[in-house]
Amino acid sequence: MIITISGTAGSGKSSVAKALSKKLDYKHYSMGDFQREIAKAKGLSIVQLGELEKTDPSIDKMVDDKQINLGKTQDNFVIDSRLSAHFIPNSFKIFLDADINVRAKRITKVREAENYTDIQKAIDASVKREKTNQERFIEYYEFDFMDRDNFDLVLDSTGKTVEECVNEVLKNISNQS
Repeated sequence: MIITISGTAGSGKSSVAKALSKKLDYKHYSMGDFQREIAKAKGLSIVQLGELEKTDPSIDKMVDDKQINLGKTQDNFVIDSRLSAHFIPNSFKIFLDADINVRAKRITKVREAENYTDIQKAIDASVKREKTNQERFIEYYEFDFMDRDNFDLVLDSTGKTVEECVNEVLKNISNQS
């Protein structure tokens, strides 16, 4: 089984994906980590990379091709990526969200390298990045990663631990069988 996890910034995509893959003894892939590696190599922030992606399709192509290849050549993995539901249609598709203030607090704690020094800056950067990605993905792929109808499970992680989210995912996966 392939499980794709999409969602908003700071909703817990990576944390839930890592914990879920460990619980299932599956491999874990993160396209956000892959993009952060690309941004670092180019000397850019993740927000700046998002702006560059608007005019340089080669970056998207690298990330897209990686996901497509994984979906065609591997099984039994969890991937967190805003577009994995689109590129790996034969997956169980999850969308994570949380209250914007909760997401901003998580981002300021976890992503020190992105220099979110306060909650408002994290909120502003998250909103801008999501809007940029949403517009680009609709234009390039005709896929709205914010449209909950594209997913098998929509989960609000506000006030939930990673373990509670993982347990809810496992319960929903078992109901699919």
